[in-house]
Amino acid sequence: MTADASTTAVRLGPDAARRYKASRRPVWMEKPSIPMQGLKGIVLLLVCIAVIYPFLAVIGTSLSSQQEIAANNGFVLFPTQPTLTAYTTIFAGGIVTDALIRSIGITLVGTALSVTLTVMMAYGLSRRGLLGGGFFLMTALLTMLFTPGIIPTFLVVKELGLLGTYAALILPTALSAFNLVIVRSFMMGIPSELVEAARLDGAGDLRILWHVVLPLSKAVIAVVGLFYAVGYWNAFFNAMLYVDSDKWPLAMVLRQYVLLGSSIDASAGAEIAAPSQAIQMAVVVISLVPILCVYPFLQKYFTKGVLTGAIKG
Repeated sequence: MTADASTTAVRLGPDAARRYKASRRPVWMEKPSIPMQGLKGIVLLLVCIAVIYPFLAVIGTSLSSQQEIAANNGFVLFPTQPTLTAYTTIFAGGIVTDALIRSIGITLVGTALSVTLTVMMAYGLSRRGLLGGGFFLMTALLTMLFTPGIIPTFLVVKELGLLGTYAALILPTALSAFNLVIVRSFMMGIPSELVEAARLDGAGDLRILWHVVLPLSKAVIAVVGLFYAVGYWNAFFNAMLYVDSDKWPLAMVLRQYVLLGSSIDASAGAEIAAPSQAIQMAVVVISLVPILCVYPFLQKYFTKGVLTGAIKG
């Protein structure tokens, strides 16, 4: 006991001292001082600049001409004469447009399938007393510790006849053990009285899942859905292994143009060729836009779903 606490105990008495000590808030809950608030503001400003500056540089470079890019050593933050030549060249060639459509289809189908499998398996494993539940849960968790190598996975995909198909980009990664654990933990936190009441009314497991569990699990489903969508959207390695170039998603096309320095062929009749650097940055912008459009609608569920799924159960 500190000197201040001892003085308080003598002055107020033991019972009053205990109440005084219990009423005091922890240090981290106290209002920070003005210098500390200023320091936090400066740190937050620096972090925002570090995040926003590269994004603005990519957009500015994609809207710049060859001369302006060369004059600014390859990156332009605010172009003096913005031009959409890079974007018109990309969409005129058709390669990025087709890849964009394929990526949207793969992401939508893959996310729907992955969320469905994850929710159904998580609901089953969250029910206490399930026969073999521990075995199936341990099997799923082992995949987080011991992942198959490239060659075994390739041989399995080949034996299943999935080579050269879009299914090879979805099925090998259809279920994530990490997302399964999050959803299962969330569902275990749902009051069992609600499930029992629905079962007494004659509802089966599918009806309980649809009418009771899913409405209460919107937050965690939105979170894992975003995880799956981002994973499918950014995946390029499976495309490089399993499908030909005419079925490449946008992430693989982006890799070709940005890392390998390939150029995009414009359609016949195109007279103005955009600079290579501008085309590379334009492809990066196109690949970012869909995720940036979806994330704001799911952001309010993100923190709630992850934290609740991590601490319950």
